[in-house]
Amino acid sequence: MQWSPRVGETVAVAAAGLALALTALLADPVGRVLVGGAALLLLGLAGRDALVRPRLRADAVGVTARALTGSTAIAWPALRARVRSQRRWGVRSTTLELEDRTDDAVLVVLGRRELGADPGVVAGALHAAGAGS
Repeated sequence: MQWSPRVGETVAVAAAGLALALTALLADPVGRVLVGGAALLLLGLAGRDALVRPRLRADAVGVTARALTGSTAIAWPALRARVRSQRRWGVRSTTLELEDRTDDAVLVVLGRRELGADPGVVAGALHAAGAGS
């Protein structure tokens, strides 16, 4: 099993970044900085989504979460997977927390966009595959 950002969302973010980059070329100097910064942010996000695929992978040994700085592998017996939901400023945020219960004490937090699926569904699949709670 593996989870990644949706391809359509990644393409849309890249297209928006390119559109903003082209708009920045036509803007005044102050607008060029602001719109250019937004374009760089969106293009960087799309690049990260394209490079770090799959974001989360589960196999017979455990789970592996990928990031730009490397991968984090957690074996099934040491894995604690739980869903955390909080409400801030009227917006509900749901994340999947993967914790290594060994001496390494690693915590990986993934959101809906990074997984390309609902964190609750992913947590259910991980629990069915052998993760502890």
